[in-house]
Amino acid sequence: MEKLQFEFIVKAKPDDNKTNIYAITTITDTQGQTYIMPREYQSVQLHKEIMKHEIFDKIKKSLQKRHDKRQVWITLTKDMKSTYLDDGNIQFDGYLLEKLEPSQESSSTESLSKKIGNKTKLLAEFSIQKFSRNTTNVQQWLDTYESECARLQIDTDLRKIEMLRLLLEDTCLDWYTSMIIKYTIDSEWSVWKKSLCEAFADKGWLPIRYAINFKYIQGSMLEYALKKERLLLETNKSIDKKTLIYLIATGLPNFIMDKIDRESLKEVNDLFNCIRGLETFARKYDTKKTQSTGNTYIKPEIKQTGKKSCKICENNGKFNRFIIY
Repeated sequence: MEKLQFEFIVKAKPDDNKTNIYAITTITDTQGQTYIMPREYQSVQLHKEIMKHEIFDKIKKSLQKRHDKRQVWITLTKDMKSTYLDDGNIQFDGYLLEKLEPSQESSSTESLSKKIGNKTKLLAEFSIQKFSRNTTNVQQWLDTYESECARLQIDTDLRKIEMLRLLLEDTCLDWYTSMIIKYTIDSEWSVWKKSLCEAFADKGWLPIRYAINFKYIQGSMLEYALKKERLLLETNKSIDKKTLIYLIATGLPNFIMDKIDRESLKEVNDLFNCIRGLETFARKYDTKKTQSTGNTYIKPEIKQTGKKSCKICENNGKFNRFIIY
């Protein structure tokens, strides 16, 4: 008795991405020759004789999730022979199927490697930091990600979801895997976007408080200013220029801030230029340790607050540390 091997797969319905269907993608004969079923004929609803066959109940029981697949040998009935065979040729209802050549299989593997390589190359073009559990503003990151996708012509939900995985770090990758299990990669981008916000959005005040209270302690003042700008923009990218300038400036020491002409600051870069020009002055101010009397030098504003230098710290070579009295 003649038999053929049918490949069954669960896939999305062509006109409704949310609905799964059983599809027949290939047919293989007993000599190992594989034939491709055209997409318009893949739905099992068109294969009435197979749906009537007792094996179809086992197929439905075995294939539960999207992308599940099975290769199943089926002994052909008289009606099935007339549907799938024509004088030694494999057909479907009068349509002769195309044979899958070995070269086509290897080329599909090559195209997969090329596709992976293209994604890696595309990732390098993204002007965005990777998303991690430490990302302050999830919605803002997603807005930037979508803007980058539009710029790089990543316009389908599938491609957005695929590229998202390459921009995730640490525990966010576990979230991605869970989403694949729950919704599959063929689900809508809006579902993923909503889930990411719900999973990682920080609804507390800690990042806001940290950004606003971030102050200069030591080192490069310009590095401080750049970092504070980033922290403030991460919490609110629509913050106005004046407020941004004032918040950065108020984190500087008073003796530095008093050297800056507030009215001359029209852009944040104007503040950066002023800070850069005061770096040398600040270093001289901080490295001065003694006054002309030989006593330990105390900054004027500190002297008025009722503090004195810590002798233990000075003996260990650590200056500008004080005891409140």
